[in-house]
Amino acid sequence: MAAESGIGGWLLYHSVGRFPGQEAAMNVVMAEFAHAWCATDDRRWAVADAGRREVFSLWADLIGAPIGSIMGAENVTAAFSAFIEALPAGILAGRSVLIAEDCFPSLHFLLSELAERGGFRLVTVRVRPGGLGVEEEDFLAAWDASVALAVITWVTSTASRRADLSTVIAHARTHGSLVAVDITQGAGILPFDVVKYPVDFAASTCLKWMCGVPGAGVGYIAPALLGTLQPRLRGWFSQPDPFNWQIDRFSLAADARRFDNGTPSYLPYLSTLPGLRWLHATGIEAVRSQNLRLCRKLMDIADAHGLRLASPRDEARRGGTVVVELPDAWDPNEAQRALMRIGLLCDTRGTRMRWSPGPVTEDAAMVALDRFLGEYRG
Repeated sequence: MAAESGIGGWLLYHSVGRFPGQEAAMNVVMAEFAHAWCATDDRRWAVADAGRREVFSLWADLIGAPIGSIMGAENVTAAFSAFIEALPAGILAGRSVLIAEDCFPSLHFLLSELAERGGFRLVTVRVRPGGLGVEEEDFLAAWDASVALAVITWVTSTASRRADLSTVIAHARTHGSLVAVDITQGAGILPFDVVKYPVDFAASTCLKWMCGVPGAGVGYIAPALLGTLQPRLRGWFSQPDPFNWQIDRFSLAADARRFDNGTPSYLPYLSTLPGLRWLHATGIEAVRSQNLRLCRKLMDIADAHGLRLASPRDEARRGGTVVVELPDAWDPNEAQRALMRIGLLCDTRGTRMRWSPGPVTEDAAMVALDRFLGEYRG
């Protein structure tokens, strides 16, 4: 779990993940693809497709799902859009979709437009004045019999607040609601299992804790629901046999491949393979153990310098990120740049700074951060 060089100041796992030997491992996979693609034979498509299918298989194993329930998409927003627009007519029309204000904004942008087109009402549960995130009791209080679908953020990106999925799912069943979960900030750092948490839909990117690249989105669809879904975007790869070119004999694949359409994008999935392979070989438990140890140090440092925590102190309610409120006198962007100049990589959202330690983060980075906060004056 040691870093490759320097003080190991990578605190950006909430955005971009890293693992030891990542660049070399990615170079090997890319070289193999280039060799196959340029060869004077017919293996190129088989090599590309095998890599994409391996990503689906590894992700399915990560969440305890059958491989036939896994779909691909460019990103989480595209995955949610494909799922929601494929729901049977009448599921959402005239009813409500519930979401929290501290969701990833892209999903709210999507739902705002779909509401008008799909004839449903978007209900947004707001953060209380002065609050750090939407309170679970407020979210449940807004969830009545009109809610056809609840969109849940498992771990919020701006406060690392972790939803109580067991309570949420039980509430959904009493109201006959579907549950769709954005697991992006938890996948790869927290255990998630679709048997323990029987959601209807879940999606994540392969960035962040899974140490992949942009463009490799994945989604899970509950098998009982899958056969009822009719994707709006379809193409030759949506079929049981993509090589059926008889235009009057189209049918959708029985499994999640029905959410494919034209020729798939392969390179992001191939580039993501090394990260997922590394995560499976290492194990989430080991990654989480390192993360928790360093998060405790980060919280101690924040306390020592009077920084208010925006993320939960309780490990059972927090994802992999420690979030702090910066002093009013500080320019958040300048503070971020000053940290980067000494080898500490993090980011800010508004007045909040996010620290996510992981496999290549070293204890030396904790010492450097403590010293920086003691000397920095904004």
